[in-house]
Amino acid sequence: MQKPTASGPLVGVALVVGSCLSLPFGAAVAAQLFPVLGPWGVTSLRVAIAALLLVVIVRPRPGRWTRGQWLAATLFGVSLAAMNGFFYAAIDRIPLGPAVAMEFLGPLVLAAVLTRKLADAAWVGVALVGMALLGIDGLIGAEPLDPLGVLFILIAAGFWIMYIRMSARVGALIPGSSGLAMGLVVAAVLLLPVGVPTVSVVAGDMQLLLLAAITAVLSSVIPYSFELAALRRLPQRVFGVLLSLEPAFATLAGWLILGQDATVLRMLAVVLVIAASVGTTLGVRRERRGDGGTGPFTAPIPLPD
Repeated sequence: MQKPTASGPLVGVALVVGSCLSLPFGAAVAAQLFPVLGPWGVTSLRVAIAALLLVVIVRPRPGRWTRGQWLAATLFGVSLAAMNGFFYAAIDRIPLGPAVAMEFLGPLVLAAVLTRKLADAAWVGVALVGMALLGIDGLIGAEPLDPLGVLFILIAAGFWIMYIRMSARVGALIPGSSGLAMGLVVAAVLLLPVGVPTVSVVAGDMQLLLLAAITAVLSSVIPYSFELAALRRLPQRVFGVLLSLEPAFATLAGWLILGQDATVLRMLAVVLVIAASVGTTLGVRRERRGDGGTGPFTAPIPLPD
């Protein structure tokens, strides 16, 4: 089994931040395609393009994989298809910032379950308060939250937990980015029934195809590659809290691209989630110095059997 690297905790943090920057801007671009292709059609097209790009770049050789590696990649693909499909279905109905905040309940629950220290639990609590403020802003603000959209985003949050767990397993069992490439292939196959109708629409429109390709790169290729690499450097519980930066960047993307207001509550939430991320990162550095380099950065990522 491949172990997380002993060096580079700050690199892991930078990778998570890069993912948090890329994902919401990709979602904002994708939202512009919903009126033409629908959220599930955009999901299918985006995943298919990302799968094609990574297969060409990585050139995986799954024929040599063990049964355990195949199972990990397959379950990873299932989580990718469901998480992304329900997320896009949600942001077709509710604003981007509150949607990402509610989806983040998944990683927060995972971080709370995996934490072993009071300080870690406290930072999870700070991040949770930030998420709650974003949710409250969506409820009392000018943009009401559609109940079906809320249901979709909560389903996506559940599959996000599965994604984090299976991403860590794929990173541990399959070297390089081959597991990610094949996971995207599995997701593309699962989404094929909803994606076939979009082919005829985008085939004759290069602008739509270009927007879909940009969405695939920003929402799949960059963030999933970064997160897979980050999970080799950071414990899952730390990874989960660091992802609290994403709602902050989603609010920024909604403001810059979709014209959604950055209210006082949203800005306060940004401060809280950044504080949680910084606090968790500093705690990880102290933990690593204290254990002489034999702590979570060198031990295998804790995963269920």
